[in-house]
Amino acid sequence: MPTLLLVEDDPSVRTTITTFLELEGYTVEAVSSTREAITRLESRSYGIVISDIYIDDKTGIDVLKAARAANEECHVILMSARGSMETVMAATRGGAFDYLAKPFELDDLLTVVKRAEGVAAEEDDDDIEPEEPLATEMIGSSAKLIEIYKTISRVAPTDALVLIEGETGTGKELIAHLLHTNSRRAAQPFVPVDCASLAPSLIESELFGAMKGAYTGADRDRTGVFEAAHGGTVFLDEIGEIDLNFQLKLLRFLQEKEIRPLGSSRPRKVDVRIIAATNKNLRKMVEEGKFREDLYYRLDVVRVGVPPLRERHGDVPLLAGAFLMRYNERYNLETRITESGMKSLCDYTWPGNVRQLQHMMERLVILAQGGRITEDAVEDAIRSTSPAEQGGETLADTEAEQIRKVLAVTGGNKSRAARILGIERKTLYRKLERMGIQ
Repeated sequence: MPTLLLVEDDPSVRTTITTFLELEGYTVEAVSSTREAITRLESRSYGIVISDIYIDDKTGIDVLKAARAANEECHVILMSARGSMETVMAATRGGAFDYLAKPFELDDLLTVVKRAEGVAAEEDDDDIEPEEPLATEMIGSSAKLIEIYKTISRVAPTDALVLIEGETGTGKELIAHLLHTNSRRAAQPFVPVDCASLAPSLIESELFGAMKGAYTGADRDRTGVFEAAHGGTVFLDEIGEIDLNFQLKLLRFLQEKEIRPLGSSRPRKVDVRIIAATNKNLRKMVEEGKFREDLYYRLDVVRVGVPPLRERHGDVPLLAGAFLMRYNERYNLETRITESGMKSLCDYTWPGNVRQLQHMMERLVILAQGGRITEDAVEDAIRSTSPAEQGGETLADTEAEQIRKVLAVTGGNKSRAARILGIERKTLYRKLERMGIQ
């Protein structure tokens, strides 16, 4: 165990902390002033320093600076009964490992010390240099993604209607944008429309436009999305959410390329390319009477199926590396990722797909202890992810449910389940143990 330096001017607090940590097996050198602390730090190197902030004419921030100057790998834990936004910001900017508000439970201090000790002991968990991503909008080189690139290269130059299918967060809008930027319409507008957010009563005026006086509150002519995008591309995202009563009008537009704004007596020709996307099974919706069959067949000219991230695990290191560089640059940080951290990212099944990975990497880059994304950091981020959209469950819960479903389909065959989930068998065993499943 490393020798700890404790800086605390209150004799009773100093004695209590020293005694507690020594009973836990640590060697503690305790001092009562910043002058003594800085003198010690100049004469020897400490792996962990615990310091109060308000001590004498100098502060724990000065101790932090001295400790980091003597040993940049030193983990400094600051504590104070008079914490403020300013002191926390100063501690964070100075590279403090953690900050504890007094009074605190001694077990909480021990947890932070053990975490600092664990990080210091991770010498065999080397940092890795992420692979430089290619200058492209979509990142990935898996076989399934290469097939999508081939489809885009063939279809983009045409005006063919494209239907993109895939789970939420897989990058359907990104593919639509690639189709647009590689088409003859690239210099013209690309207009995305979230069909799920359009109320049935507003969808016609939103897409086709409306004349002044067409409805209550229409005090001027309103240009619809299709007319505004003339010459360009309209991306109808989540087209399965379009109101059943409007679907016939959309079908007529796709066939005739004419719009009739609400309140207008004559149609107008519009030149737009339509790209649609859905995270639902439209064929099943047709069978259930929730989606028009003729509209489905009109949309189903060229279909692009976007695989979930769990089916393209080889792309996780490329994506994680790209997001790491993006957010380091955005927030002016130098966060690194370790081998164990990257392995944990690759082992996860990503129920929220690329979007979930992107948001998690942003969180990890900003909050990484000591500027390093380790296995523990990734596991903590997965466990504490905010409730997802799916029924308010956490994403960790969603992954557990995903694993249960795959096991049910495979009849409990763990080898087959691991292959379907895109993870190693031993990783699946570890997840099952965490879930309490034998």
